[in-house]
Amino acid sequence: MKNITVIGSGTMGNGIAHVFAQNNYTVNLIDVNETQLKKAIETIGKNLDRQVAKGSLKEEDKVRTLANITTFTNLKEASSNADLVIEAASENINIKLDIFKQLDEYTPAHCILASNTSSISITKIASVTKRPEKVIGMHFMNPVPVMKLVEIINGFKTAPEVSLTIVNLSKAIGKVPAEAKDYAGFIANRILMPMINEAILCIQQGVGSVESVDTVMKLGTAHPMGPLQLADFIGLDVCMAIMNVLYEGLGQDKYAPCPLLVNMVTAGILGVKSGEGFYVYTPGNKELVVSPRF
Repeated sequence: MKNITVIGSGTMGNGIAHVFAQNNYTVNLIDVNETQLKKAIETIGKNLDRQVAKGSLKEEDKVRTLANITTFTNLKEASSNADLVIEAASENINIKLDIFKQLDEYTPAHCILASNTSSISITKIASVTKRPEKVIGMHFMNPVPVMKLVEIINGFKTAPEVSLTIVNLSKAIGKVPAEAKDYAGFIANRILMPMINEAILCIQQGVGSVESVDTVMKLGTAHPMGPLQLADFIGLDVCMAIMNVLYEGLGQDKYAPCPLLVNMVTAGILGVKSGEGFYVYTPGNKELVVSPRF
């Protein structure tokens, strides 16, 4: 397995491409937006520069990594020789189903089709292909070059040998795989998102301030980032979408998105990507200057 196609050049997609290319895999990175592809390569270059500056990567390895990545805007062209395709497009079921229908047609018969989805059913995605046994979830954590975990999600028909191949591949690129069955939210978001939702409910009900909630979770439970700031970095719209998947998939009121979260997303307050969420983000010289919004 040497030829990897990554669909989507956003934060997750360029991070996945970075990691595979750095481990000497040939990577085809595809996006419908040529400008986004150029931005992705620039981002990968900057992240590699950080590794060089820290001494964890040599300059020649940076050059080699970038040379391993080729960009495309045509899905058929990018996936025709793939051994593995990892879809990292928008967390939208209809978009993903459409992509996998096309991949089933364009990719070689041996190719494994993976999704980076954090909550959408792998079994549902696999159902639109003629190779459900070769469809699997590879849920990378953000930022991909830094975070070690890859959540491996086995759909109802995922073949054991396919799962083993992806587990071993994850180890080969320096990640730690953890397997999960295909139920709403899998493991990571089944636990994380209700915690974030409950933290937002604490703000809605006036239990504590944004700073208090995040401080309690950072210092009281040793979380590196508070749940409200983490929600801002994930994207409040993404958090709401995942809560809706949990609510619809598990049918319990405790998974319903908090009304404050719904209102903020409706108002276009989405976190870091919109410049404000539970915090206000002001671009500084090197990093965002953060101040509580509430």
